[in-house]
Amino acid sequence: MFDLKWIRDNQDVFDRGLHHRGLISQSTLLLEMDESLRALQTELQTINESRNAIARKMGELKQKGEDITPLVQEGSRLKNLLPTLEEKERALSQHLFEILAALPNLPQEDVPVGDGSANIELKQIGKIPFFSFTPKQHFELGEALGLMDFEQAAYISGSRFVILKGPLARLERALASFMLDIHTQEFGYQEVSPPLLVKDDALFGTGNLPKFSEDLFKTTSDHWLIPTGEVPLTNLVAQKILEADTLPLRFTAYTPCFRLEAGAAGRDTRGMLRQHQFGKVELVSITTPDQAASEHERMLTAAQTVLERLEIPYRIMLLASQDISPASQKTYDIEAWLPGQNCYREVSSCSLCGSYQARRMNARYRPEDSSHKKPVFVSTLNGSGVAVGRALIALLENHQQEDGSIKIPSALRPYLNNAEKISSHGTFL
Repeated sequence: MFDLKWIRDNQDVFDRGLHHRGLISQSTLLLEMDESLRALQTELQTINESRNAIARKMGELKQKGEDITPLVQEGSRLKNLLPTLEEKERALSQHLFEILAALPNLPQEDVPVGDGSANIELKQIGKIPFFSFTPKQHFELGEALGLMDFEQAAYISGSRFVILKGPLARLERALASFMLDIHTQEFGYQEVSPPLLVKDDALFGTGNLPKFSEDLFKTTSDHWLIPTGEVPLTNLVAQKILEADTLPLRFTAYTPCFRLEAGAAGRDTRGMLRQHQFGKVELVSITTPDQAASEHERMLTAAQTVLERLEIPYRIMLLASQDISPASQKTYDIEAWLPGQNCYREVSSCSLCGSYQARRMNARYRPEDSSHKKPVFVSTLNGSGVAVGRALIALLENHQQEDGSIKIPSALRPYLNNAEKISSHGTFL
C-alpha cells in the first residue's frame, strides 16, 4: 500500500518505479481520485454543518414562537442530498482503495530493470560435481529406491502430490530439523509453530490478496491454507506498535505450504519440483528501516549456510524489477545445481519488502528518537531457509552414486543416526 501524501510529493519516483515494474503511470489518476474524494468529503461535512446550524436556529425560533417552515424545508432538502453523496463517497473511496491495494511495491534503485532475462548472477558457490555416469533426476532415483511414489499419490489426491517412504520420509524430516537448528542456534531466529489456516486480513497484509487468490486453496469456512509460512509469521506483528529496542525480531517455522499452481500448467509436471503441498522452512525479520538492508544480507547468509553444509553447489541471483514478487523491493534467489536437469533451480528467495506489508498490516514501532511524535511503520523481510522438498531434490541428485545409492552429507548424519548413505536397496547404511 502507498501513502497518497507520499505519492503527491514523489510523483516522478512513484511512476518511475511502476515503469520499472512494466506498468503504466498511476500518480495522476490516483491524485485526481483523491482530490475528488476529498471534495466529496468536504461537501458532506459542509452539509452536515449546515444541518446542525439549521437545527440550532430552529430551536431559537421555536422559543420565540416564530415560523420555522423555511428552515424545515431547507433541512429536508439538505438531508435528501446526503444518500447520493454518501454513496458516491463510499464507491470512490472503495475504488481508490482497490487500485492502491493492487499496486506492487516499488523496486529499489539497485535492482536491474526488466523481466527475468535481466536477472544478474552475482556469484557461484561450490564445485559442480563430475559424474563418470549419466546422472539421474530425483524422481528416477526415488522411484528406483522404491521410496518415492507419484502413482499412488495421484490416486489419493490427484496430480502434483508425492508419497515419500522410509528413509526418504526420514530424510525430509531430518532436513527440516537440520535447517531449524541452524537458524535458531546460529542466527538467532525464534522458532514458531503457527496456524496453517488464515483469514483474509492475514493474506492481504502480506500482499497475497487480492492478486493471488486464484493460486490459493480456500476452505468452506472462509479460511485459506497458507501458501508459505511468511503469511502467519509476518502477521505476528499485525496491528501492533513495537518498541524500537525490541527490533529486529526474527522468526522461523517449518510448515506445509499449499499452492494451486494455477499458472504452472504444463511446467515441471514430473517429480517434486512444483507441488500443491510442500514443506518449507521460512525466515521472517521485522526491523527498523535503517536495519533492513543489513538484515537482508544476513538472511541470505542464513539460507546459504544450509546449502553449504549440505555440500550442494548453488548460485545467487539478483532478480530484475519485473521478476520480483509484488511485495518485494529487492530479492535474492538462491538456485541449487541439479545434475539430473543440468541446470540451476530456485530453492530460496530472500526479499526485502520495506514498509509495503507493514502498511497493509498496520505494523509500527516507536522510534527511540524523540523527534518522531508518531509510531513509524516497520520494515519486513522474508526468505526461504530453505524449501525442504527442493533441498531434498538437490541432495539426491548431487550426492547420487553410480549404483543408485545416495550419500548423506556429513553435517546431516547426526539427524539420521549417523547413517552414511541410503543404499540402492532403499535402506540406511
